[in-house]
Parts: sequence; C-alpha cells; structure tokens
Amino acid sequence: MSLLLILPIMLPMATAILTGLVRDRVPAVQVIAGLGAILQLMAALLLLVGLLDVKAAALWIGSWPAPFGICLVADYLSGAMVLITAVIHAAVTVYSIRDITADQVRSGFHPLLCMLTGAICGAFLTGDLFNLYVWFEVMLMASFGLLVMGNRACQLTGAVKYVAINLISTLLFITAIGIIYGLTGTLNLADLHTKIAGVTDTALLNGAAMLLMLAFAIKAALFPLFFWLPASYHTLPVAVSAYFAGMLSKVGIYALLRVFTLVFGSVVSLPHAVLVVIAALTMLFGVVGAAAQMEVRRILSFHIISQVGYMALGIALLTPLALAGAIVYLIHHIIVKANLFLVSGLIRQGAGTLHLPRIGGFYRSHGLVALAFFIPAFALAGFPPLSGFWAKLLIIKAALDIERYGLAILAALVGLLTVLSMVKIWSEAFLKPAPADHPAAAPTSFSPWMLVPVLTLAAFTVVLGLFMEPVFRFSLYAAEQLLDPHQYLQAVWGGGR
Repeated sequence: MSLLLILPIMLPMATAILTGLVRDRVPAVQVIAGLGAILQLMAALLLLVGLLDVKAAALWIGSWPAPFGICLVADYLSGAMVLITAVIHAAVTVYSIRDITADQVRSGFHPLLCMLTGAICGAFLTGDLFNLYVWFEVMLMASFGLLVMGNRACQLTGAVKYVAINLISTLLFITAIGIIYGLTGTLNLADLHTKIAGVTDTALLNGAAMLLMLAFAIKAALFPLFFWLPASYHTLPVAVSAYFAGMLSKVGIYALLRVFTLVFGSVVSLPHAVLVVIAALTMLFGVVGAAAQMEVRRILSFHIISQVGYMALGIALLTPLALAGAIVYLIHHIIVKANLFLVSGLIRQGAGTLHLPRIGGFYRSHGLVALAFFIPAFALAGFPPLSGFWAKLLIIKAALDIERYGLAILAALVGLLTVLSMVKIWSEAFLKPAPADHPAAAPTSFSPWMLVPVLTLAAFTVVLGLFMEPVFRFSLYAAEQLLDPHQYLQAVWGGGR
C-alpha cells in the first residue's frame, strides 16, 4: 500500500524524464507518454481500490521522525482525485497524438504535461502545508511552460497574467505558512489539526486562514481573482486547454476542502463566512461573463469560474451533505469540462473557427461530434439524469437544509443561466444553417485518436449520472472523513509516531 502512495507522483515524473531525453524522436515520445499514462492510470486505480479496505493510508519518506518528515497521505477524497487526474491525463495524452504538432512535441509538451500531472498528484497526496506549497510551485513552472509553448503573442499575454497573479498567490501562501508555523511550531496537517485548537491568538489565526483562503482562491479562480483564466485558456492548444480546464482550478478547490476541514474546521469562522459571499459572486459573475461571449472556448472558460463557485459554496456551508455535493461536483466537472474543451478542438477542425457567428449546420455535417458535445454540455447545464443535475441538486438541498434559501435560489438561477449558454452554443454551432460568408464545411474524417477520448469521457458522464447513488455514497463517506478525520490521523501517526 505504501508503494501505491508514491507511484502516482513518481510515474509521471519518470515519464517526464524519459520523454525529455528522446523528445526529438516524436513517435518514441508518444509511445513512452502513452505507456506512462496507462501505468499512471493503473497505479491510481489500485490506490483507490486499496483505500476502500484501509480507509486511509500514509507514507513517511526518509528517516525523519513525525511530524517533521515528508508525509504522503491518502483518504477517499485524495484517492478519487488522483484517479480522476490519471483519467484526464490519459485522455489528453491520447488526444494529443493528433492535436499536438511535432514541433510542439519537440518543444517539450509531454515532459511538461507529465511534470504537471506529477505535481497535481503530489498536491492531492501531500500531508503538510510546506510540501503543498512546493507542489504548487512545480505546477506553476510546468503550466507556464505549456502556456508559452508556441510563442504566439496572445499566449505570452495570457501567460504573463497567469504568472503575475500566481506569484501573488505564492506570496500569500508563504506568508500564511510562516504565521501558522510561528503559532503552532508545525506544518504537518494532522499535527495542525490537534495543535491549532490550542492557539489563543485568534485574530492572528483568522488572518493566516484568510491569507490561505485568498491563495487557494486564486488557484481556484474564485471572484474577484479569476481574470487570469479566461485571458489564457482560449489561446492554448486544445489538449493543453482541456487539461488545464479539467484540473488546475480544482487543485485550489481541493486545497480549500482539505485545509478548511482538517486544519481549521470549526476553529475559525471568518473564512467560511467570507467564502459564502465569494462563492455566490463567483457563480453569478462567471455565468454572466459567459453570456457575453461568442467564442466557444471563452464561453467554456467563464463557465469554469461559475462552476467552481458551486464547489466553493459546498465547502463554505460545511455540512456533510454540502461537502459531499462539492466532491460530486469536483468529479463531474473535471470530466465534463475537460471533454468540452476536447470537443471544441473537433469543432474547430471541422468548421475552421470557434467563433459562433461563423459556424453553423454542424449537427447535419458532424453528427457524432454533436453527440459528443450534447452529453457534457447538458450535463454541465444540469439536465437530468446527467451528472451535473445531481451535483447541483446536492448543493441546493444542502443550502435548503440549513435554511440558506437565498443561496439555494441563486444556485438554481445560475443553473438556468448555464442552460442558456449551452443552448446558445448548441443552436449557433450545431442547429442554425451555416452563414452565407462561411459555408458549411464538408464532412470531416476525424482521427480516432481524437474521437475515442472524447466519446469515452462522454460515456463516463452518462454512467456517472445513471449510477449516481454509489458515487454519492462514496462522496458522503469522503465528506464524513473530512469532518471527522480520525482515520486520517490514525494513518498518519500509525506510520510515524
């Protein structure tokens, strides 16, 4: 079991090194990247299956005594996040065989993508705040490399905004770490769970919690710190934008979930009260921003913002049902959003553009792509029985259960506005006749390397919606683990104290 905790980090890192060594030999790079993605998927699956038996597991690296050594910890939440990361990594790796050019492969696409995957898994599995900070920095380096791959002016503009706002996040994060270490003498999450209750300087503790919340809010693209996301995602190669759309903002949501349950929990109340407001504004501004766009990937980018607002609301409400809703939303949204960006690549390949006024008649000319778009789009909008319906329903019910009626109404309203955005793309790109100055493209023969991952993720979406009960029970158990972390603590101290 201990080996399974480190494999999701080491496998992509080893793949990054190997693909970097042979990056001028494109077929060899693609084979190594594909094998690495398969092994990563198998390791992540074995980790989650193992966790179903032991509930939580920990690995202390090196011979440092607890709580000072480097600790990897996995419970239901982190196990699920590692598995979903491996799924998206595998889908994007397959899609990239036709979407990423040979020049982009030689520029280091696969080493950077693998390094980013290893860093994301590291963030999900780390058991202390400092290593969470380290993994965030590795993510920043790898994602910056992917952002500027191609050296187009629009990419550089988006990358500069991305790096600038993330450097602010870094500054906030490291400041909070310093304050917390000064107050408690530890950065281990399990150790903090015990020691933070004894801190008497509540003002300083609230200040550190607020700094951490702001740092994670930037990573998650919450209001008002989301502007870097729609400024950069539409400029990237489709495979890169799909991976970013699925994973990057969710690492911030995961950090909020972990730290504001295990570490702070009910010890501080101010950050949760602020997060309720931020979540509500994020949902509203994201969906309004999407309504004003007419380019497919910019619409989808603004919807990432809107949807992470739902997840943040689940964290802020801090009930078992609300946290379970946030976890269901995480799983659903990663699959759906990555898939929608992958489908956008097929639309661009078939129509030559992603600007809606210049596209039309896609339903008649590309029926399979229409199906591949319809499923994730209307899952995102919340149509039953697709996964987004259940995710929204859980968040709304959690708000109603604690009599936060205004938040429940807002969540329902944002869901309706999301429907309008998806209907806009559907009616403009797929149903309306092709514009006279941009006649419908001839039916395109899409590569199976691009179609298979898109249709597979669409099938996952359908299965997730149809078999929501076991997913909900798993998520509810994961939420209860977050609120009552005795299994997490037992795993950590059983391995090192």
